[in-house]
Amino acid sequence: MLIPASSTEFMRVPVTAPAGIDLATVPMKIAVVAHADNPSDTEWHTAEWVDGEARILIGPDGGALTFASGGYQVWITIDPPGAENIIRRAGGLSIL
Repeated sequence: MLIPASSTEFMRVPVTAPAGIDLATVPMKIAVVAHADNPSDTEWHTAEWVDGEARILIGPDGGALTFASGGYQVWITIDPPGAENIIRRAGGLSIL
């Protein structure tokens, strides 16, 4: 994903649901980090489920997250009912 630092837009992350899970009813969060480690608890931000994707508004005009130019790792977590709390690296984000 390549986004200008001056743009405010929804960052969308496609998610494949575990069998039998309706993602519209499951809490999900997105983390965007500049390091290679797993995100810390404070780096997660609530995302919403829209049209088969998790999304979060990013950018300088009211986004939940604002970024300087550089490269970032995008992570997603979903917490379906039961013992699982699923965390996955979802890709990269380049900010110009």
